[in-house]
Formats: sequence, structure tokens, C-alpha cells
Amino acid sequence: MRKFACRKLVIVTFLAFSFSSLIAQEKKQSISLFQLADVRLKDETFLHAQDLNKAYLLALDADRLLAPYLKEAGLNPKKPNYTNWENSGLDGHIGGHYVSALALMYASTGDPMIYKRLDYVLQELKECQDNLATGYVGGVPGSKQLWDEIKQGKIKAGSFDLNNRWVPLYNIHKIYAGLRDAYYFAGREDAQQMLIKLTDWAVELVSGLSEAQIQDMLRSEHGGLNEVFAEAAVISGDNKYLQLAEKFTHQYILNPLIAQKDELTGKHANTQIPKIIGAKRIADLEGRKDWDEAARFFWETVVTKRSVAIGGNSASEHFHPSTDFSNMITNIEGPETCNTYNMMRLSTQFFQSDGDSKFADYYERALYNHILSSQHPEHGGLVYFTSMRPSHYRVYSQPQTSFWCCVGSGIENHSKYSEFIYAHRGNELFVNLFISSELNWKDKGVQITQQSLFPTEGKSVFSFKTKKTIPLALKIRYPNWVKKDISVHVNGKSIQAFKDANGYLTIDRKWKNGDKVELSFAMEVNVEQLPDHSEYYAFRYGPLVLAAKTDTAQMLGLLADDSRGGHIAKGDQVSLTEIPHLVVSNANLAEQVEMISPQDLRFRLKNLQVRTEATEMELMPFYKLHDSRYIIYWPKVNSSSELAERLVKYEHDDYQRKLNAITVDQVHCGQQQSESDHAIQYELSNTGSDNGVQWRNATGWFSYELANKNKRAKLLWIADLEGNSQNFNVLINGTVITPTQVNADGRYYLLEDINENIKVKLQALPNQSVPKIKEVRLLTNKID
Repeated sequence: MRKFACRKLVIVTFLAFSFSSLIAQEKKQSISLFQLADVRLKDETFLHAQDLNKAYLLALDADRLLAPYLKEAGLNPKKPNYTNWENSGLDGHIGGHYVSALALMYASTGDPMIYKRLDYVLQELKECQDNLATGYVGGVPGSKQLWDEIKQGKIKAGSFDLNNRWVPLYNIHKIYAGLRDAYYFAGREDAQQMLIKLTDWAVELVSGLSEAQIQDMLRSEHGGLNEVFAEAAVISGDNKYLQLAEKFTHQYILNPLIAQKDELTGKHANTQIPKIIGAKRIADLEGRKDWDEAARFFWETVVTKRSVAIGGNSASEHFHPSTDFSNMITNIEGPETCNTYNMMRLSTQFFQSDGDSKFADYYERALYNHILSSQHPEHGGLVYFTSMRPSHYRVYSQPQTSFWCCVGSGIENHSKYSEFIYAHRGNELFVNLFISSELNWKDKGVQITQQSLFPTEGKSVFSFKTKKTIPLALKIRYPNWVKKDISVHVNGKSIQAFKDANGYLTIDRKWKNGDKVELSFAMEVNVEQLPDHSEYYAFRYGPLVLAAKTDTAQMLGLLADDSRGGHIAKGDQVSLTEIPHLVVSNANLAEQVEMISPQDLRFRLKNLQVRTEATEMELMPFYKLHDSRYIIYWPKVNSSSELAERLVKYEHDDYQRKLNAITVDQVHCGQQQSESDHAIQYELSNTGSDNGVQWRNATGWFSYELANKNKRAKLLWIADLEGNSQNFNVLINGTVITPTQVNADGRYYLLEDINENIKVKLQALPNQSVPKIKEVRLLTNKID
């Protein structure tokens, strides 16, 4: 027995040594980002956004965010939960984001009020963890029973639920990430200890489960748990956490990517992105080329084939076919901010591995056009969906009512604007973004100040402050949107700086105090077509997406209430027949844009036509456009006669608009948020998608709760993808009803007992099934 124990110790020691060597090798080879505390913003736009977010963070009540954690720890909450998603099943998820945001904001600003708030939250969380004495800390409702069931192998997983709880693994990922960030960015050793205890709890949770059981569990959305477990391995030096990270990597998603296959259509987009971030992290630590290549294929596929001009992806949270962006243009639920937050994180990982400027190019595009634009510049409200539908609008959160996932990632986004401006490797200093800022590179004893006129002008000046001469290779990104040579002057003298294979200009010299580098590049208008090559075009000025305000009519719910669907812009949809079209046969569409004001970045778009009327519209950077309907993508035709033909083809859009106009409430079956918002319950039921259209079927049953506000609904409408099969029962508030009419567009049921709350249950007949149902709606009347 003693010999075995000694041998086991040698093996463990060897594994630890090997793992430490891998980490050391990775750090030596990769590019490092600077600490947030090493970079201070000087740019007015980003400073303003950061300050607004700081006010938003301080406006949130920590005790209300902590209430779910105290409840699950058996302690008395000091205040009640917040409402919205925070008391309807996803209780506590914003609390984890909040810890991350506070840590990031403190690192970015050094603000003592932010640190005091972070300190308080961590103390309360530690008390929760200590009181449970299992290592667990979380706000998931009914967590003891849930985790006991999971540990015993009693697993019932769906895409957005696990054992009848709303994505509990996704929920706890947020507190894992929060504790990690509190340690990394705010130096909190107590957060590190709490993180390791919580990870030990996870090790124990799945210790008796088979690989198949864990993979089955991972069908439920689980955020980036594999990534935080890998980080726990790095922090602790213990390889068992890396093994846990591997177990929590979803093979169903990863394996097709390893085979270089795009099987993303119909899948919930932001469920997948964090999984790939984790796979990439594990690949870096273990040197796994297959996982790295899989993550790389995912990035290339999403960025080049599935993303729009602002850098976002997906409609109604799901990947639509990469060859058909029609749903992106017609749907009001455009790219989700969380998706872009995570794609930027994945881009950062690949930049650190490769040093390729294409990852920085994407990061810049997403930063200005999606992330910066998702915060209201006056009250700091945050956006969930950024619609690409012409002449629609966005909804903004409020601190006391809105607790969506994009509020959670949002309060992080605007706390870390300085993270990617600079990076370093050895004696190389990378400049990725043209944002006025000050870098204090302590290890080299040098301070570098960037004074940038970007994006108003293509000019940045870098000033060096150092006590001694220092050799450095200054590597400045050559943006992919710059089509002409970049002018470089060092101390007033023009020099030749060549773009390397990774897209950076390198100035390698010995720098002394007072040295200056002046960079000048041309800003031009360029055009971007939808990735499916349909006739919709967006305009950019450099990397900035340009948009036009249309009007401000019927923007219902501009500021969100605490309803479950308050993040969706439900106001009237403008018919595509009333949208301005570009009527031009000239192949060079950029010529249709004329600069009005260089200082204000205002432009005029010519050759537009609304039906038979010619018009012009003013363009502006999208990140400056708020509180208005807008257009980013412009439909193009070659002539007025072609426009007339196009208008006739908009019949399907008009049908959908008419259907939406008479809809009191609706469920998009198989879509996570829509079903969660309507209290989905089911037995023996599945979800899937056909060519990007989500559905739910059942050999048992499934049900929803719909709101009949003001008792306006007169009809129930059900649409399926299988020809309106008759082989199932429909129950309304427990009573079986029969259809009054079955059309090609759906089945109609007359509501006889009209209530404000209607429970609809679809139940299979014996030995048959409920077909693939795509929508359930309450209507005021039949569609014309």
C-alpha cells in the first residue's frame, strides 16, 4: 500500500509539473493584454460611456441582487429579489455579472465607491458559501433539490431547462465568472478561494456521473463553464480542474466543427459561443490542435458568413441559414448584444494566439457599431436586440426593471473599454485601436500617450515618456478598411513602415523620452452587402456603420418595464413597401454617399425612392443614433420599374405585418426566450429546426401561458410545419376544444370563455404525436 501511495504521488507531481510547463510555454508564446489598471481612457466618447455605466452600477441595489443567494444559503435576505428575470427562474444571474462588472470598473477607474460595493458583495457571497459549507454559492431557485437530483444521475435536460429549472448551469456560470474576474481584475484573494471551493463542489457534483450523462446534461445551456474550470486550473495549478473543463465541453457542438462542418443553422447562437471560448482556452492549455482548429472554423464561419455590418449575428437569438438573411431583414429581433460580447472575447483569444490583425479588425467593428451603440448616451440604458429590419427601433433597459442577459453582459461591456487598445509580447508593443488613452507599461518603465482624432479624422499621435532609452518594436494595426498607404512620421520625419503578414506596421528602434510617432490614414466610405448576396447594402465610413433616422412614431416600450418580454420592440412594423430603396444601376454604390459635415460625421445618401417619390436621407454613425426608428441596410434596385416589381413581392412581409397587428400574445415554439416567457411545461417533447425555423413537437404534451390583455383575443391560432395535422388535442384552461377552421396558414380555435390568462396545452393522441408546431398566437380576429 505504501509503495502504491508513493507511486501515485510521483504521478501527480509529474502531472502538475507538466501542466505548469504547458502554462509557462503558452505565456511565453502568446500575446498578453495589459491590465485594465495599466491603461486609462482619454477619449471623450468612451469615457462618457464608462461614466454612465458606473452610475448604472451604483444605481443597482446590491441587496436585491444578492437576495437569491441568501435564500439558497438558508439566510434571510435583506431586501426582496428584483423582478423580471430575477424572480422568475433565472434568479441570481445578474448578481454574477455584477461582480464581474464591479471588478472591471474598479480596474478601469480605481474608483473607491466601486471597490466598496464590490467588497460588500463579496463578503455577502462568502457568508452564503460558508453557511452552506458545501462550496456551493448560487441563486438558482430550489438549488439543493436540483443539485441532489443531478448528483444522483436524475437528469432531464432540454435546450433551455434542466430538471424543470431555467438554465441553472448557465446561471451559475455567471457567479463562477464573477469570482474569477474579482480575483483577476481586483486582486481579491477571497474571490479566488471562493472560486476554488465552488469548483471543488462541481467536481464532486459530477464525480459519479458517466461521460454520457454529463454530455446529456450539457444539452441545457451552460454558458462557458468549461472556460472557468480551465481558469481554475490555471489559478490553482491543479490539473483536476482542467479535466473537469474537458468533461464540460459539449461534444455535440464541437465534433462537427472539428470536421470543419457548419451545422449551426437553427441553433441558439449564444448558447454555442461560450462553449467555443472554453474549447479554445483548453486547446491553448493542452496544445490541442484539433480543438483550436474547430474554434477557428467557428470564428471564421460566424464572422464571415453569419454576421451583419455591426458585427452581430442571429435573428430571434438563433442562427438562420447562412445563405438566407431574409429573416434578419424582416424580423424585429435582430443581433443580440450578448452574442457580440462573446464573439469579441473569442476574437481576443485568437489575437493572443496568432497576432493576426483580422481579429482586431472584427473587435473594432463590433466595439463601435454594436457594443458602443447598445448604451443610451443619456440615461445609460442597455439594448438586447438591435433590429436590422428597416425602420424599426431598439428598446432600452432601466436599472430597477430590466434584468436580461444583455443587461448582465452590458454592464461588463462598458466597464472594460481599455482592455484591447494595447497588447504586448516580449519587446513588441501592439496598438490595436485608435482610442485616446495612456498606457503605463511598468515592466518596461515607459508611458505612452495616444492622442487620436479618430474617428472624425484618420490621425493618431503616440508620445513616449521614459527615463532611459528602451528598444521596442511598435506594431500598429493596418486596418482592413484603409485602402491607401498609411503615412508614418517619427519625430517629424517621414519613414517607410511596411505591413507585415499579420497586418501590422512595425517600427523597431530604441525609443527615448519625448519621441513621437504620427500616424495618418484616409477615411473613406465603403459598401457592404449582406453575406447571402441579396440586394441589401450597408455603408461604412472607415469601420463606422452609417445609418439614417426615419421617424419616431409608435415606438412602444422604448424604456422597458419589468415584463418578461419588455426587451422586445413591439411597436408597429413599417411595411417594406414604404421603405426607401436605392434606385441605381451604378456598381460603385459608395458614390451615392456625400459628406455633409466632416466634424459631425454627417452624410447624404442620394438616389433613394419611396414607391414613386424620389428622396434623400442623412446618414450618421450608428453608435450616435438613438430614440428613433432607423435604417442600416438599404434595399437596392436598378430602376423604378424594378422597384415596382419588388413591391409586389413583399406580399409575405405584409401578411406577417397583418398577422402581428391582430396578435395579442404569441409564442415562437422551440425558441428559448419566447417559451420561457410563456411558462413552458412539457412531457415527452422535443425541439428542433427546419431550415432555420424553430419548432416543438411531442409524443406527450406541452403547454404555454398566454396573456390576453384587456380580454381582446377572440381566437387561438396554431401553425405547424406538417400540414396542420389533426392528430392532437388542444386544451384551453383544461378544456378540450375543436378547431373552427383549418387553413394552409394555421388552425383557428374560437375562444368561448375569454380570460386574461389563458393556458394552452397541446397533447398527443394515443400512439400519435403533436406535429412540429412553430407558433401559437392569440388573435383579435382572422387575418384578411
